[in-house]
Amino acid sequence: MTWRKFSGEVIQTPILEEVEQAIARETLLGNKLKVCIGTDSQVKGAVTDFATVIVFIREQRGGFMFIHQERTSQKMSIKERMLSEVQKSIDTAYKLCDLLDLYDVDLEVHADINTNPMFKSNQALHEAMGYILSMGFVFKAKPEAFASSYCANKMVQ
Repeated sequence: MTWRKFSGEVIQTPILEEVEQAIARETLLGNKLKVCIGTDSQVKGAVTDFATVIVFIREQRGGFMFIHQERTSQKMSIKERMLSEVQKSIDTAYKLCDLLDLYDVDLEVHADINTNPMFKSNQALHEAMGYILSMGFVFKAKPEAFASSYCANKMVQ
């Protein structure tokens, strides 16, 4: 799985190592961190592009992110696509949660799912929320889910 920085620089080390280095560096600089993980997708003809982001928020000092992108030609309903986004975010959160606990870094999993029933993505809200919460993660949906709705969204457009 290839990750990169926002600058486009490919991360050569395993993502767990890179996250640990980032936490250590930011801690030395005196920054309190929170990590938000989210995924967004965009259907383009016969393919669907996914982007998963690990967003590091420095308390009152901005943030930075790592990005993973992938593409599939598998046909999916809107609900399947929303739940695939959630699955990708949970997979990433699960890989990082022990490390984040070790460094006392708060973690949120963001779902690009609208809480308003007028939107199609809403049909996946209850399953996504149940899945994320049952894994022991803090859950955020739109409009609070900036990691998926804004950060990852910019990577799939």
